[in-house]
Amino acid sequence: MANYKMIIQYDGTRYKGWQRQKTTDQTIQGKIEAILSRQYGRTIEIDGSGRTDAGVHAHGQVANFRLPDACCAGKTPEELCEELRQIFVQYLPEDIAVTEVRVASERFHSRLNVVKKTYVYRIWNADYPNVFERKYMLHDNRPMDVEAMRQAAQYLLGKHDFAAFCGNAKMKKSTVRTIHEIDIRRIGEEIRFTYTGNGFLQNMIRILTGTLVDVGCSVYPPERVVEILASKVRAEAGPTMPAQGLTLWEVIY
Repeated sequence: MANYKMIIQYDGTRYKGWQRQKTTDQTIQGKIEAILSRQYGRTIEIDGSGRTDAGVHAHGQVANFRLPDACCAGKTPEELCEELRQIFVQYLPEDIAVTEVRVASERFHSRLNVVKKTYVYRIWNADYPNVFERKYMLHDNRPMDVEAMRQAAQYLLGKHDFAAFCGNAKMKKSTVRTIHEIDIRRIGEEIRFTYTGNGFLQNMIRILTGTLVDVGCSVYPPERVVEILASKVRAEAGPTMPAQGLTLWEVIY
C-alpha cells in the first residue's frame, strides 16, 4: 500500500474550509476525497498538513493518502502518480489544483512531520480597490506605519504562549508556539505580511495581523504587543482580519 504526497493550491473563496464536514460537500478535503473514492471504488481519506478556515486560500497545502494494492491494477507507484495527476486535472473544479503527486516514504504524514509553515496576509492599502485581486487581499485605505508594525512584530518572535491570539476560546491543548520570522513590506500599494513558524493556532495569523494593523494605525504603540502576549486574553488583542487576505503559502518538512 503506497503512500502518496500531494501539493495542492486552492482559491478558498467559495469553500467552507479545508476539513471535510457532514453538512456540506463544499470543502477542499471533501472534494478531493470524493474524486479518489469514486475513481477507485472505495473510501479513500486524505490527511492535510492542517486546516484552513472558510475563505482562506492555499498556494502550497500538503496532503497524503494511501492507495490499497487492489487499486493499483498492476501499475507501479510512479505510473499511478501520473494517473492521479490526470484524474485531478480532469475532475477537480477550476479553483482547486493538485500541482504535484509523488510517492512518499512509508512513514510520511503531512501533519505530524511538519517542521515549519509559512502564511501570507495581503492588504491593499490604497484609496481605490484592487479590481483584479480583490478576492485575495483585504482592502483597507487607512494610512499605516510599516516601520511601527515591524517594531511590534519583533516582540512576537520566538517561543511564546499565544493564547491572546487564539480564536478558539475552548482550546484545551497548549497554545505555545514558536514564530521564526515575520516579514512586513510595502509592495506598491500592497502591504504584505509573511509569517513563518512551527505551527499556528486557530485564527492566529488573522489576529496577529489585526493587532499589527492596529499598531500601524496608531491605535496603540508597538510595545503594547508585549502586554497583550502576557495577558493571554483574546479580548486584549486586535481584531480577526477577514479570511480573503490569508494564504497558506508553504509547508516545510
